[in-house]
Amino acid sequence: MKQYRIALIVGSLRRDSINRQLAQGLVRLAPAEFTFDRLEIGDLPLFNQDCDEHPTPPVTRLKSAIEAADGLIFVTPEYNRSIPGVLKNALDHGSRPHGMNSWAGRPAGIIGASLGTIGTALAQQQLRTILAYLDVPVMGQPEAYLQIREDGFLDEAGAVANRNTRRFLQDWMDRYTAWVKLHAG
Repeated sequence: MKQYRIALIVGSLRRDSINRQLAQGLVRLAPAEFTFDRLEIGDLPLFNQDCDEHPTPPVTRLKSAIEAADGLIFVTPEYNRSIPGVLKNALDHGSRPHGMNSWAGRPAGIIGASLGTIGTALAQQQLRTILAYLDVPVMGQPEAYLQIREDGFLDEAGAVANRNTRRFLQDWMDRYTAWVKLHAG
């Protein structure tokens, strides 16, 4: 059975982030042939094109991890109706230098959670636009803009606590894994 390695990119640096919790809950819903590597993006320097020829170790590590992945999952919050700066910084680093786009061709899924009523819809739309330019095939359906209204998104065992939310996320993960298998072969 083929094994699939997925790069998990969480757009929040906060330790208790609901999007970090969402990422942990999603991993538990994946089939056994899928493994996940959460990419560290908080230690990347601010993108500066002057550094393209001599990337820092964190940038080299990020690009290597992306290139080793069969697929990508972006779990993003929404800050001021946009993607977090740290996520945009990681996207820029991974796409450079010109002609060496590490993101290209890797199938992706986008999901996010927020306390707001529209979830992360606007951030996800902007992320889709960026990923289209970076030549990343993004799963279109189901869209997942989660509003988190309850304390304790995960239960003590690390599973998504709400049964209906867990069922929705299981469907999302099933569709995502099929998407990766279709595109990653």
